[in-house]
Amino acid sequence: MLFHHKSCDEKKKISLKRKTVLGIIILLPLVLILWTLWGNTALMVHRIVISDSRVPPAFSGFRIAHISDLHNTEIGDNNDTLIAMLSACKPDIIVITGDLIDANLTDIPVSLHMAERAVQIAPVYYVSGNHEGSHSFAYEDFKAALIQRGVTVLDDEAVPLESRSGNETLNLIGLADSSFFGHNGILEEESAMVETKTASLFSADSAYTILLCHRPELFDAYVRCGADLVLCGHAHGGQIRLPFIGGLYAPNQGWLPKYDGGLYSEGKTHMVVSRGIGNSTFPLRFYNRPEIVLVELKAQD
Repeated sequence: MLFHHKSCDEKKKISLKRKTVLGIIILLPLVLILWTLWGNTALMVHRIVISDSRVPPAFSGFRIAHISDLHNTEIGDNNDTLIAMLSACKPDIIVITGDLIDANLTDIPVSLHMAERAVQIAPVYYVSGNHEGSHSFAYEDFKAALIQRGVTVLDDEAVPLESRSGNETLNLIGLADSSFFGHNGILEEESAMVETKTASLFSADSAYTILLCHRPELFDAYVRCGADLVLCGHAHGGQIRLPFIGGLYAPNQGWLPKYDGGLYSEGKTHMVVSRGIGNSTFPLRFYNRPEIVLVELKAQD
């Protein structure tokens, strides 16, 4: 009898273990799906401090809210969440480094409304991306609408940025995306074009220069140009990210991209790559929350 009771107890334990394992097998994919869906809209702020002896003392503490690759995404109703988080960053300027729209599913009113609200927080500077460079998209009309709403569009242009005190300036350069010129994906041609276009845009007094562009794969060209700080996007963080590995695939970089997100430095040049906010061809991110990058400049003794 004792042996019989022990056998029943063992059977119950085995049954319980099986049910537990079965429950985990069923719940794990569900939890993973829910976590992935949450992560696609759970906007975060990624803070990066750039300490550099070339930063003028008057610009120490200057804050740049960097957003990229929105692809006419809405984070919150009418982008309320995005706008609230941008405002909470207390930026001196906001920069948008391309793909504000999505050429595959364009919703221009969403993009323009977001830009119009962002201008109420801080001056907004914008450069185009490859989606704006799509031949099916009327970019000139979109550009005019952005300007009408107070956005400064920097298509191969440079503007001075004044410090809060007004006694020092930085040089802010913006490059139109190479897709407008038929060089999309041709690295050598794109690099040569970058160096040619930026040659006339750097200030004569060699002021600290911030370069806004879309493509991080041209980092070597930005280094050769002598840019101090480069802000770009395009890589979407590699779209699918894995712990200890990073992004799996990025446009124009392929598998295991070198520049998928974060800070990269070579010589005097620092490049900050935004993982972006929206999605495009592939509809989901994994382990890759959308982000606002808050870049703060620090003058280094």
